[in-house]
Amino acid sequence: QSQLVESGGGAVHSGGSLRLSCAASGFSLNAYAIGWFRQAPGKEREGVACIGSRGVSTNYADSVRGRFTISRDNAKKTVYLQMNALKAEDTAVYYCAATPQLPGDNSVVQDMCPSPVKWGQGTQVTVSS
Repeated sequence: QSQLVESGGGAVHSGGSLRLSCAASGFSLNAYAIGWFRQAPGKEREGVACIGSRGVSTNYADSVRGRFTISRDNAKKTVYLQMNALKAEDTAVYYCAATPQLPGDNSVVQDMCPSPVKWGQGTQVTVSS
């Protein structure tokens, strides 16, 4: 059974850091761009970061650019989200998701990993001020 599993969430104080991981099982990540999304209570889900299948191209939401870094290790079938300088408004459930990406098509990354076909179950991040 193919699935994505997030880990690394938790509770931190404002200004702190967390590193989220998204591990794939049952399928290879090589043909997928991977996005991190988040949803806070009462708010719509938003894209946070997206990384292309080869790990060369990345894109970030304006709200996290300069603080968050997305990376991937295809050999380990894992994508990471390093989150620094966390703010209370970063509090949300964070999800990773896989979007098919054809070779050479960077529009998937530019569009922040649209229409994912696989989702993880989410991990809670809570930042206290």
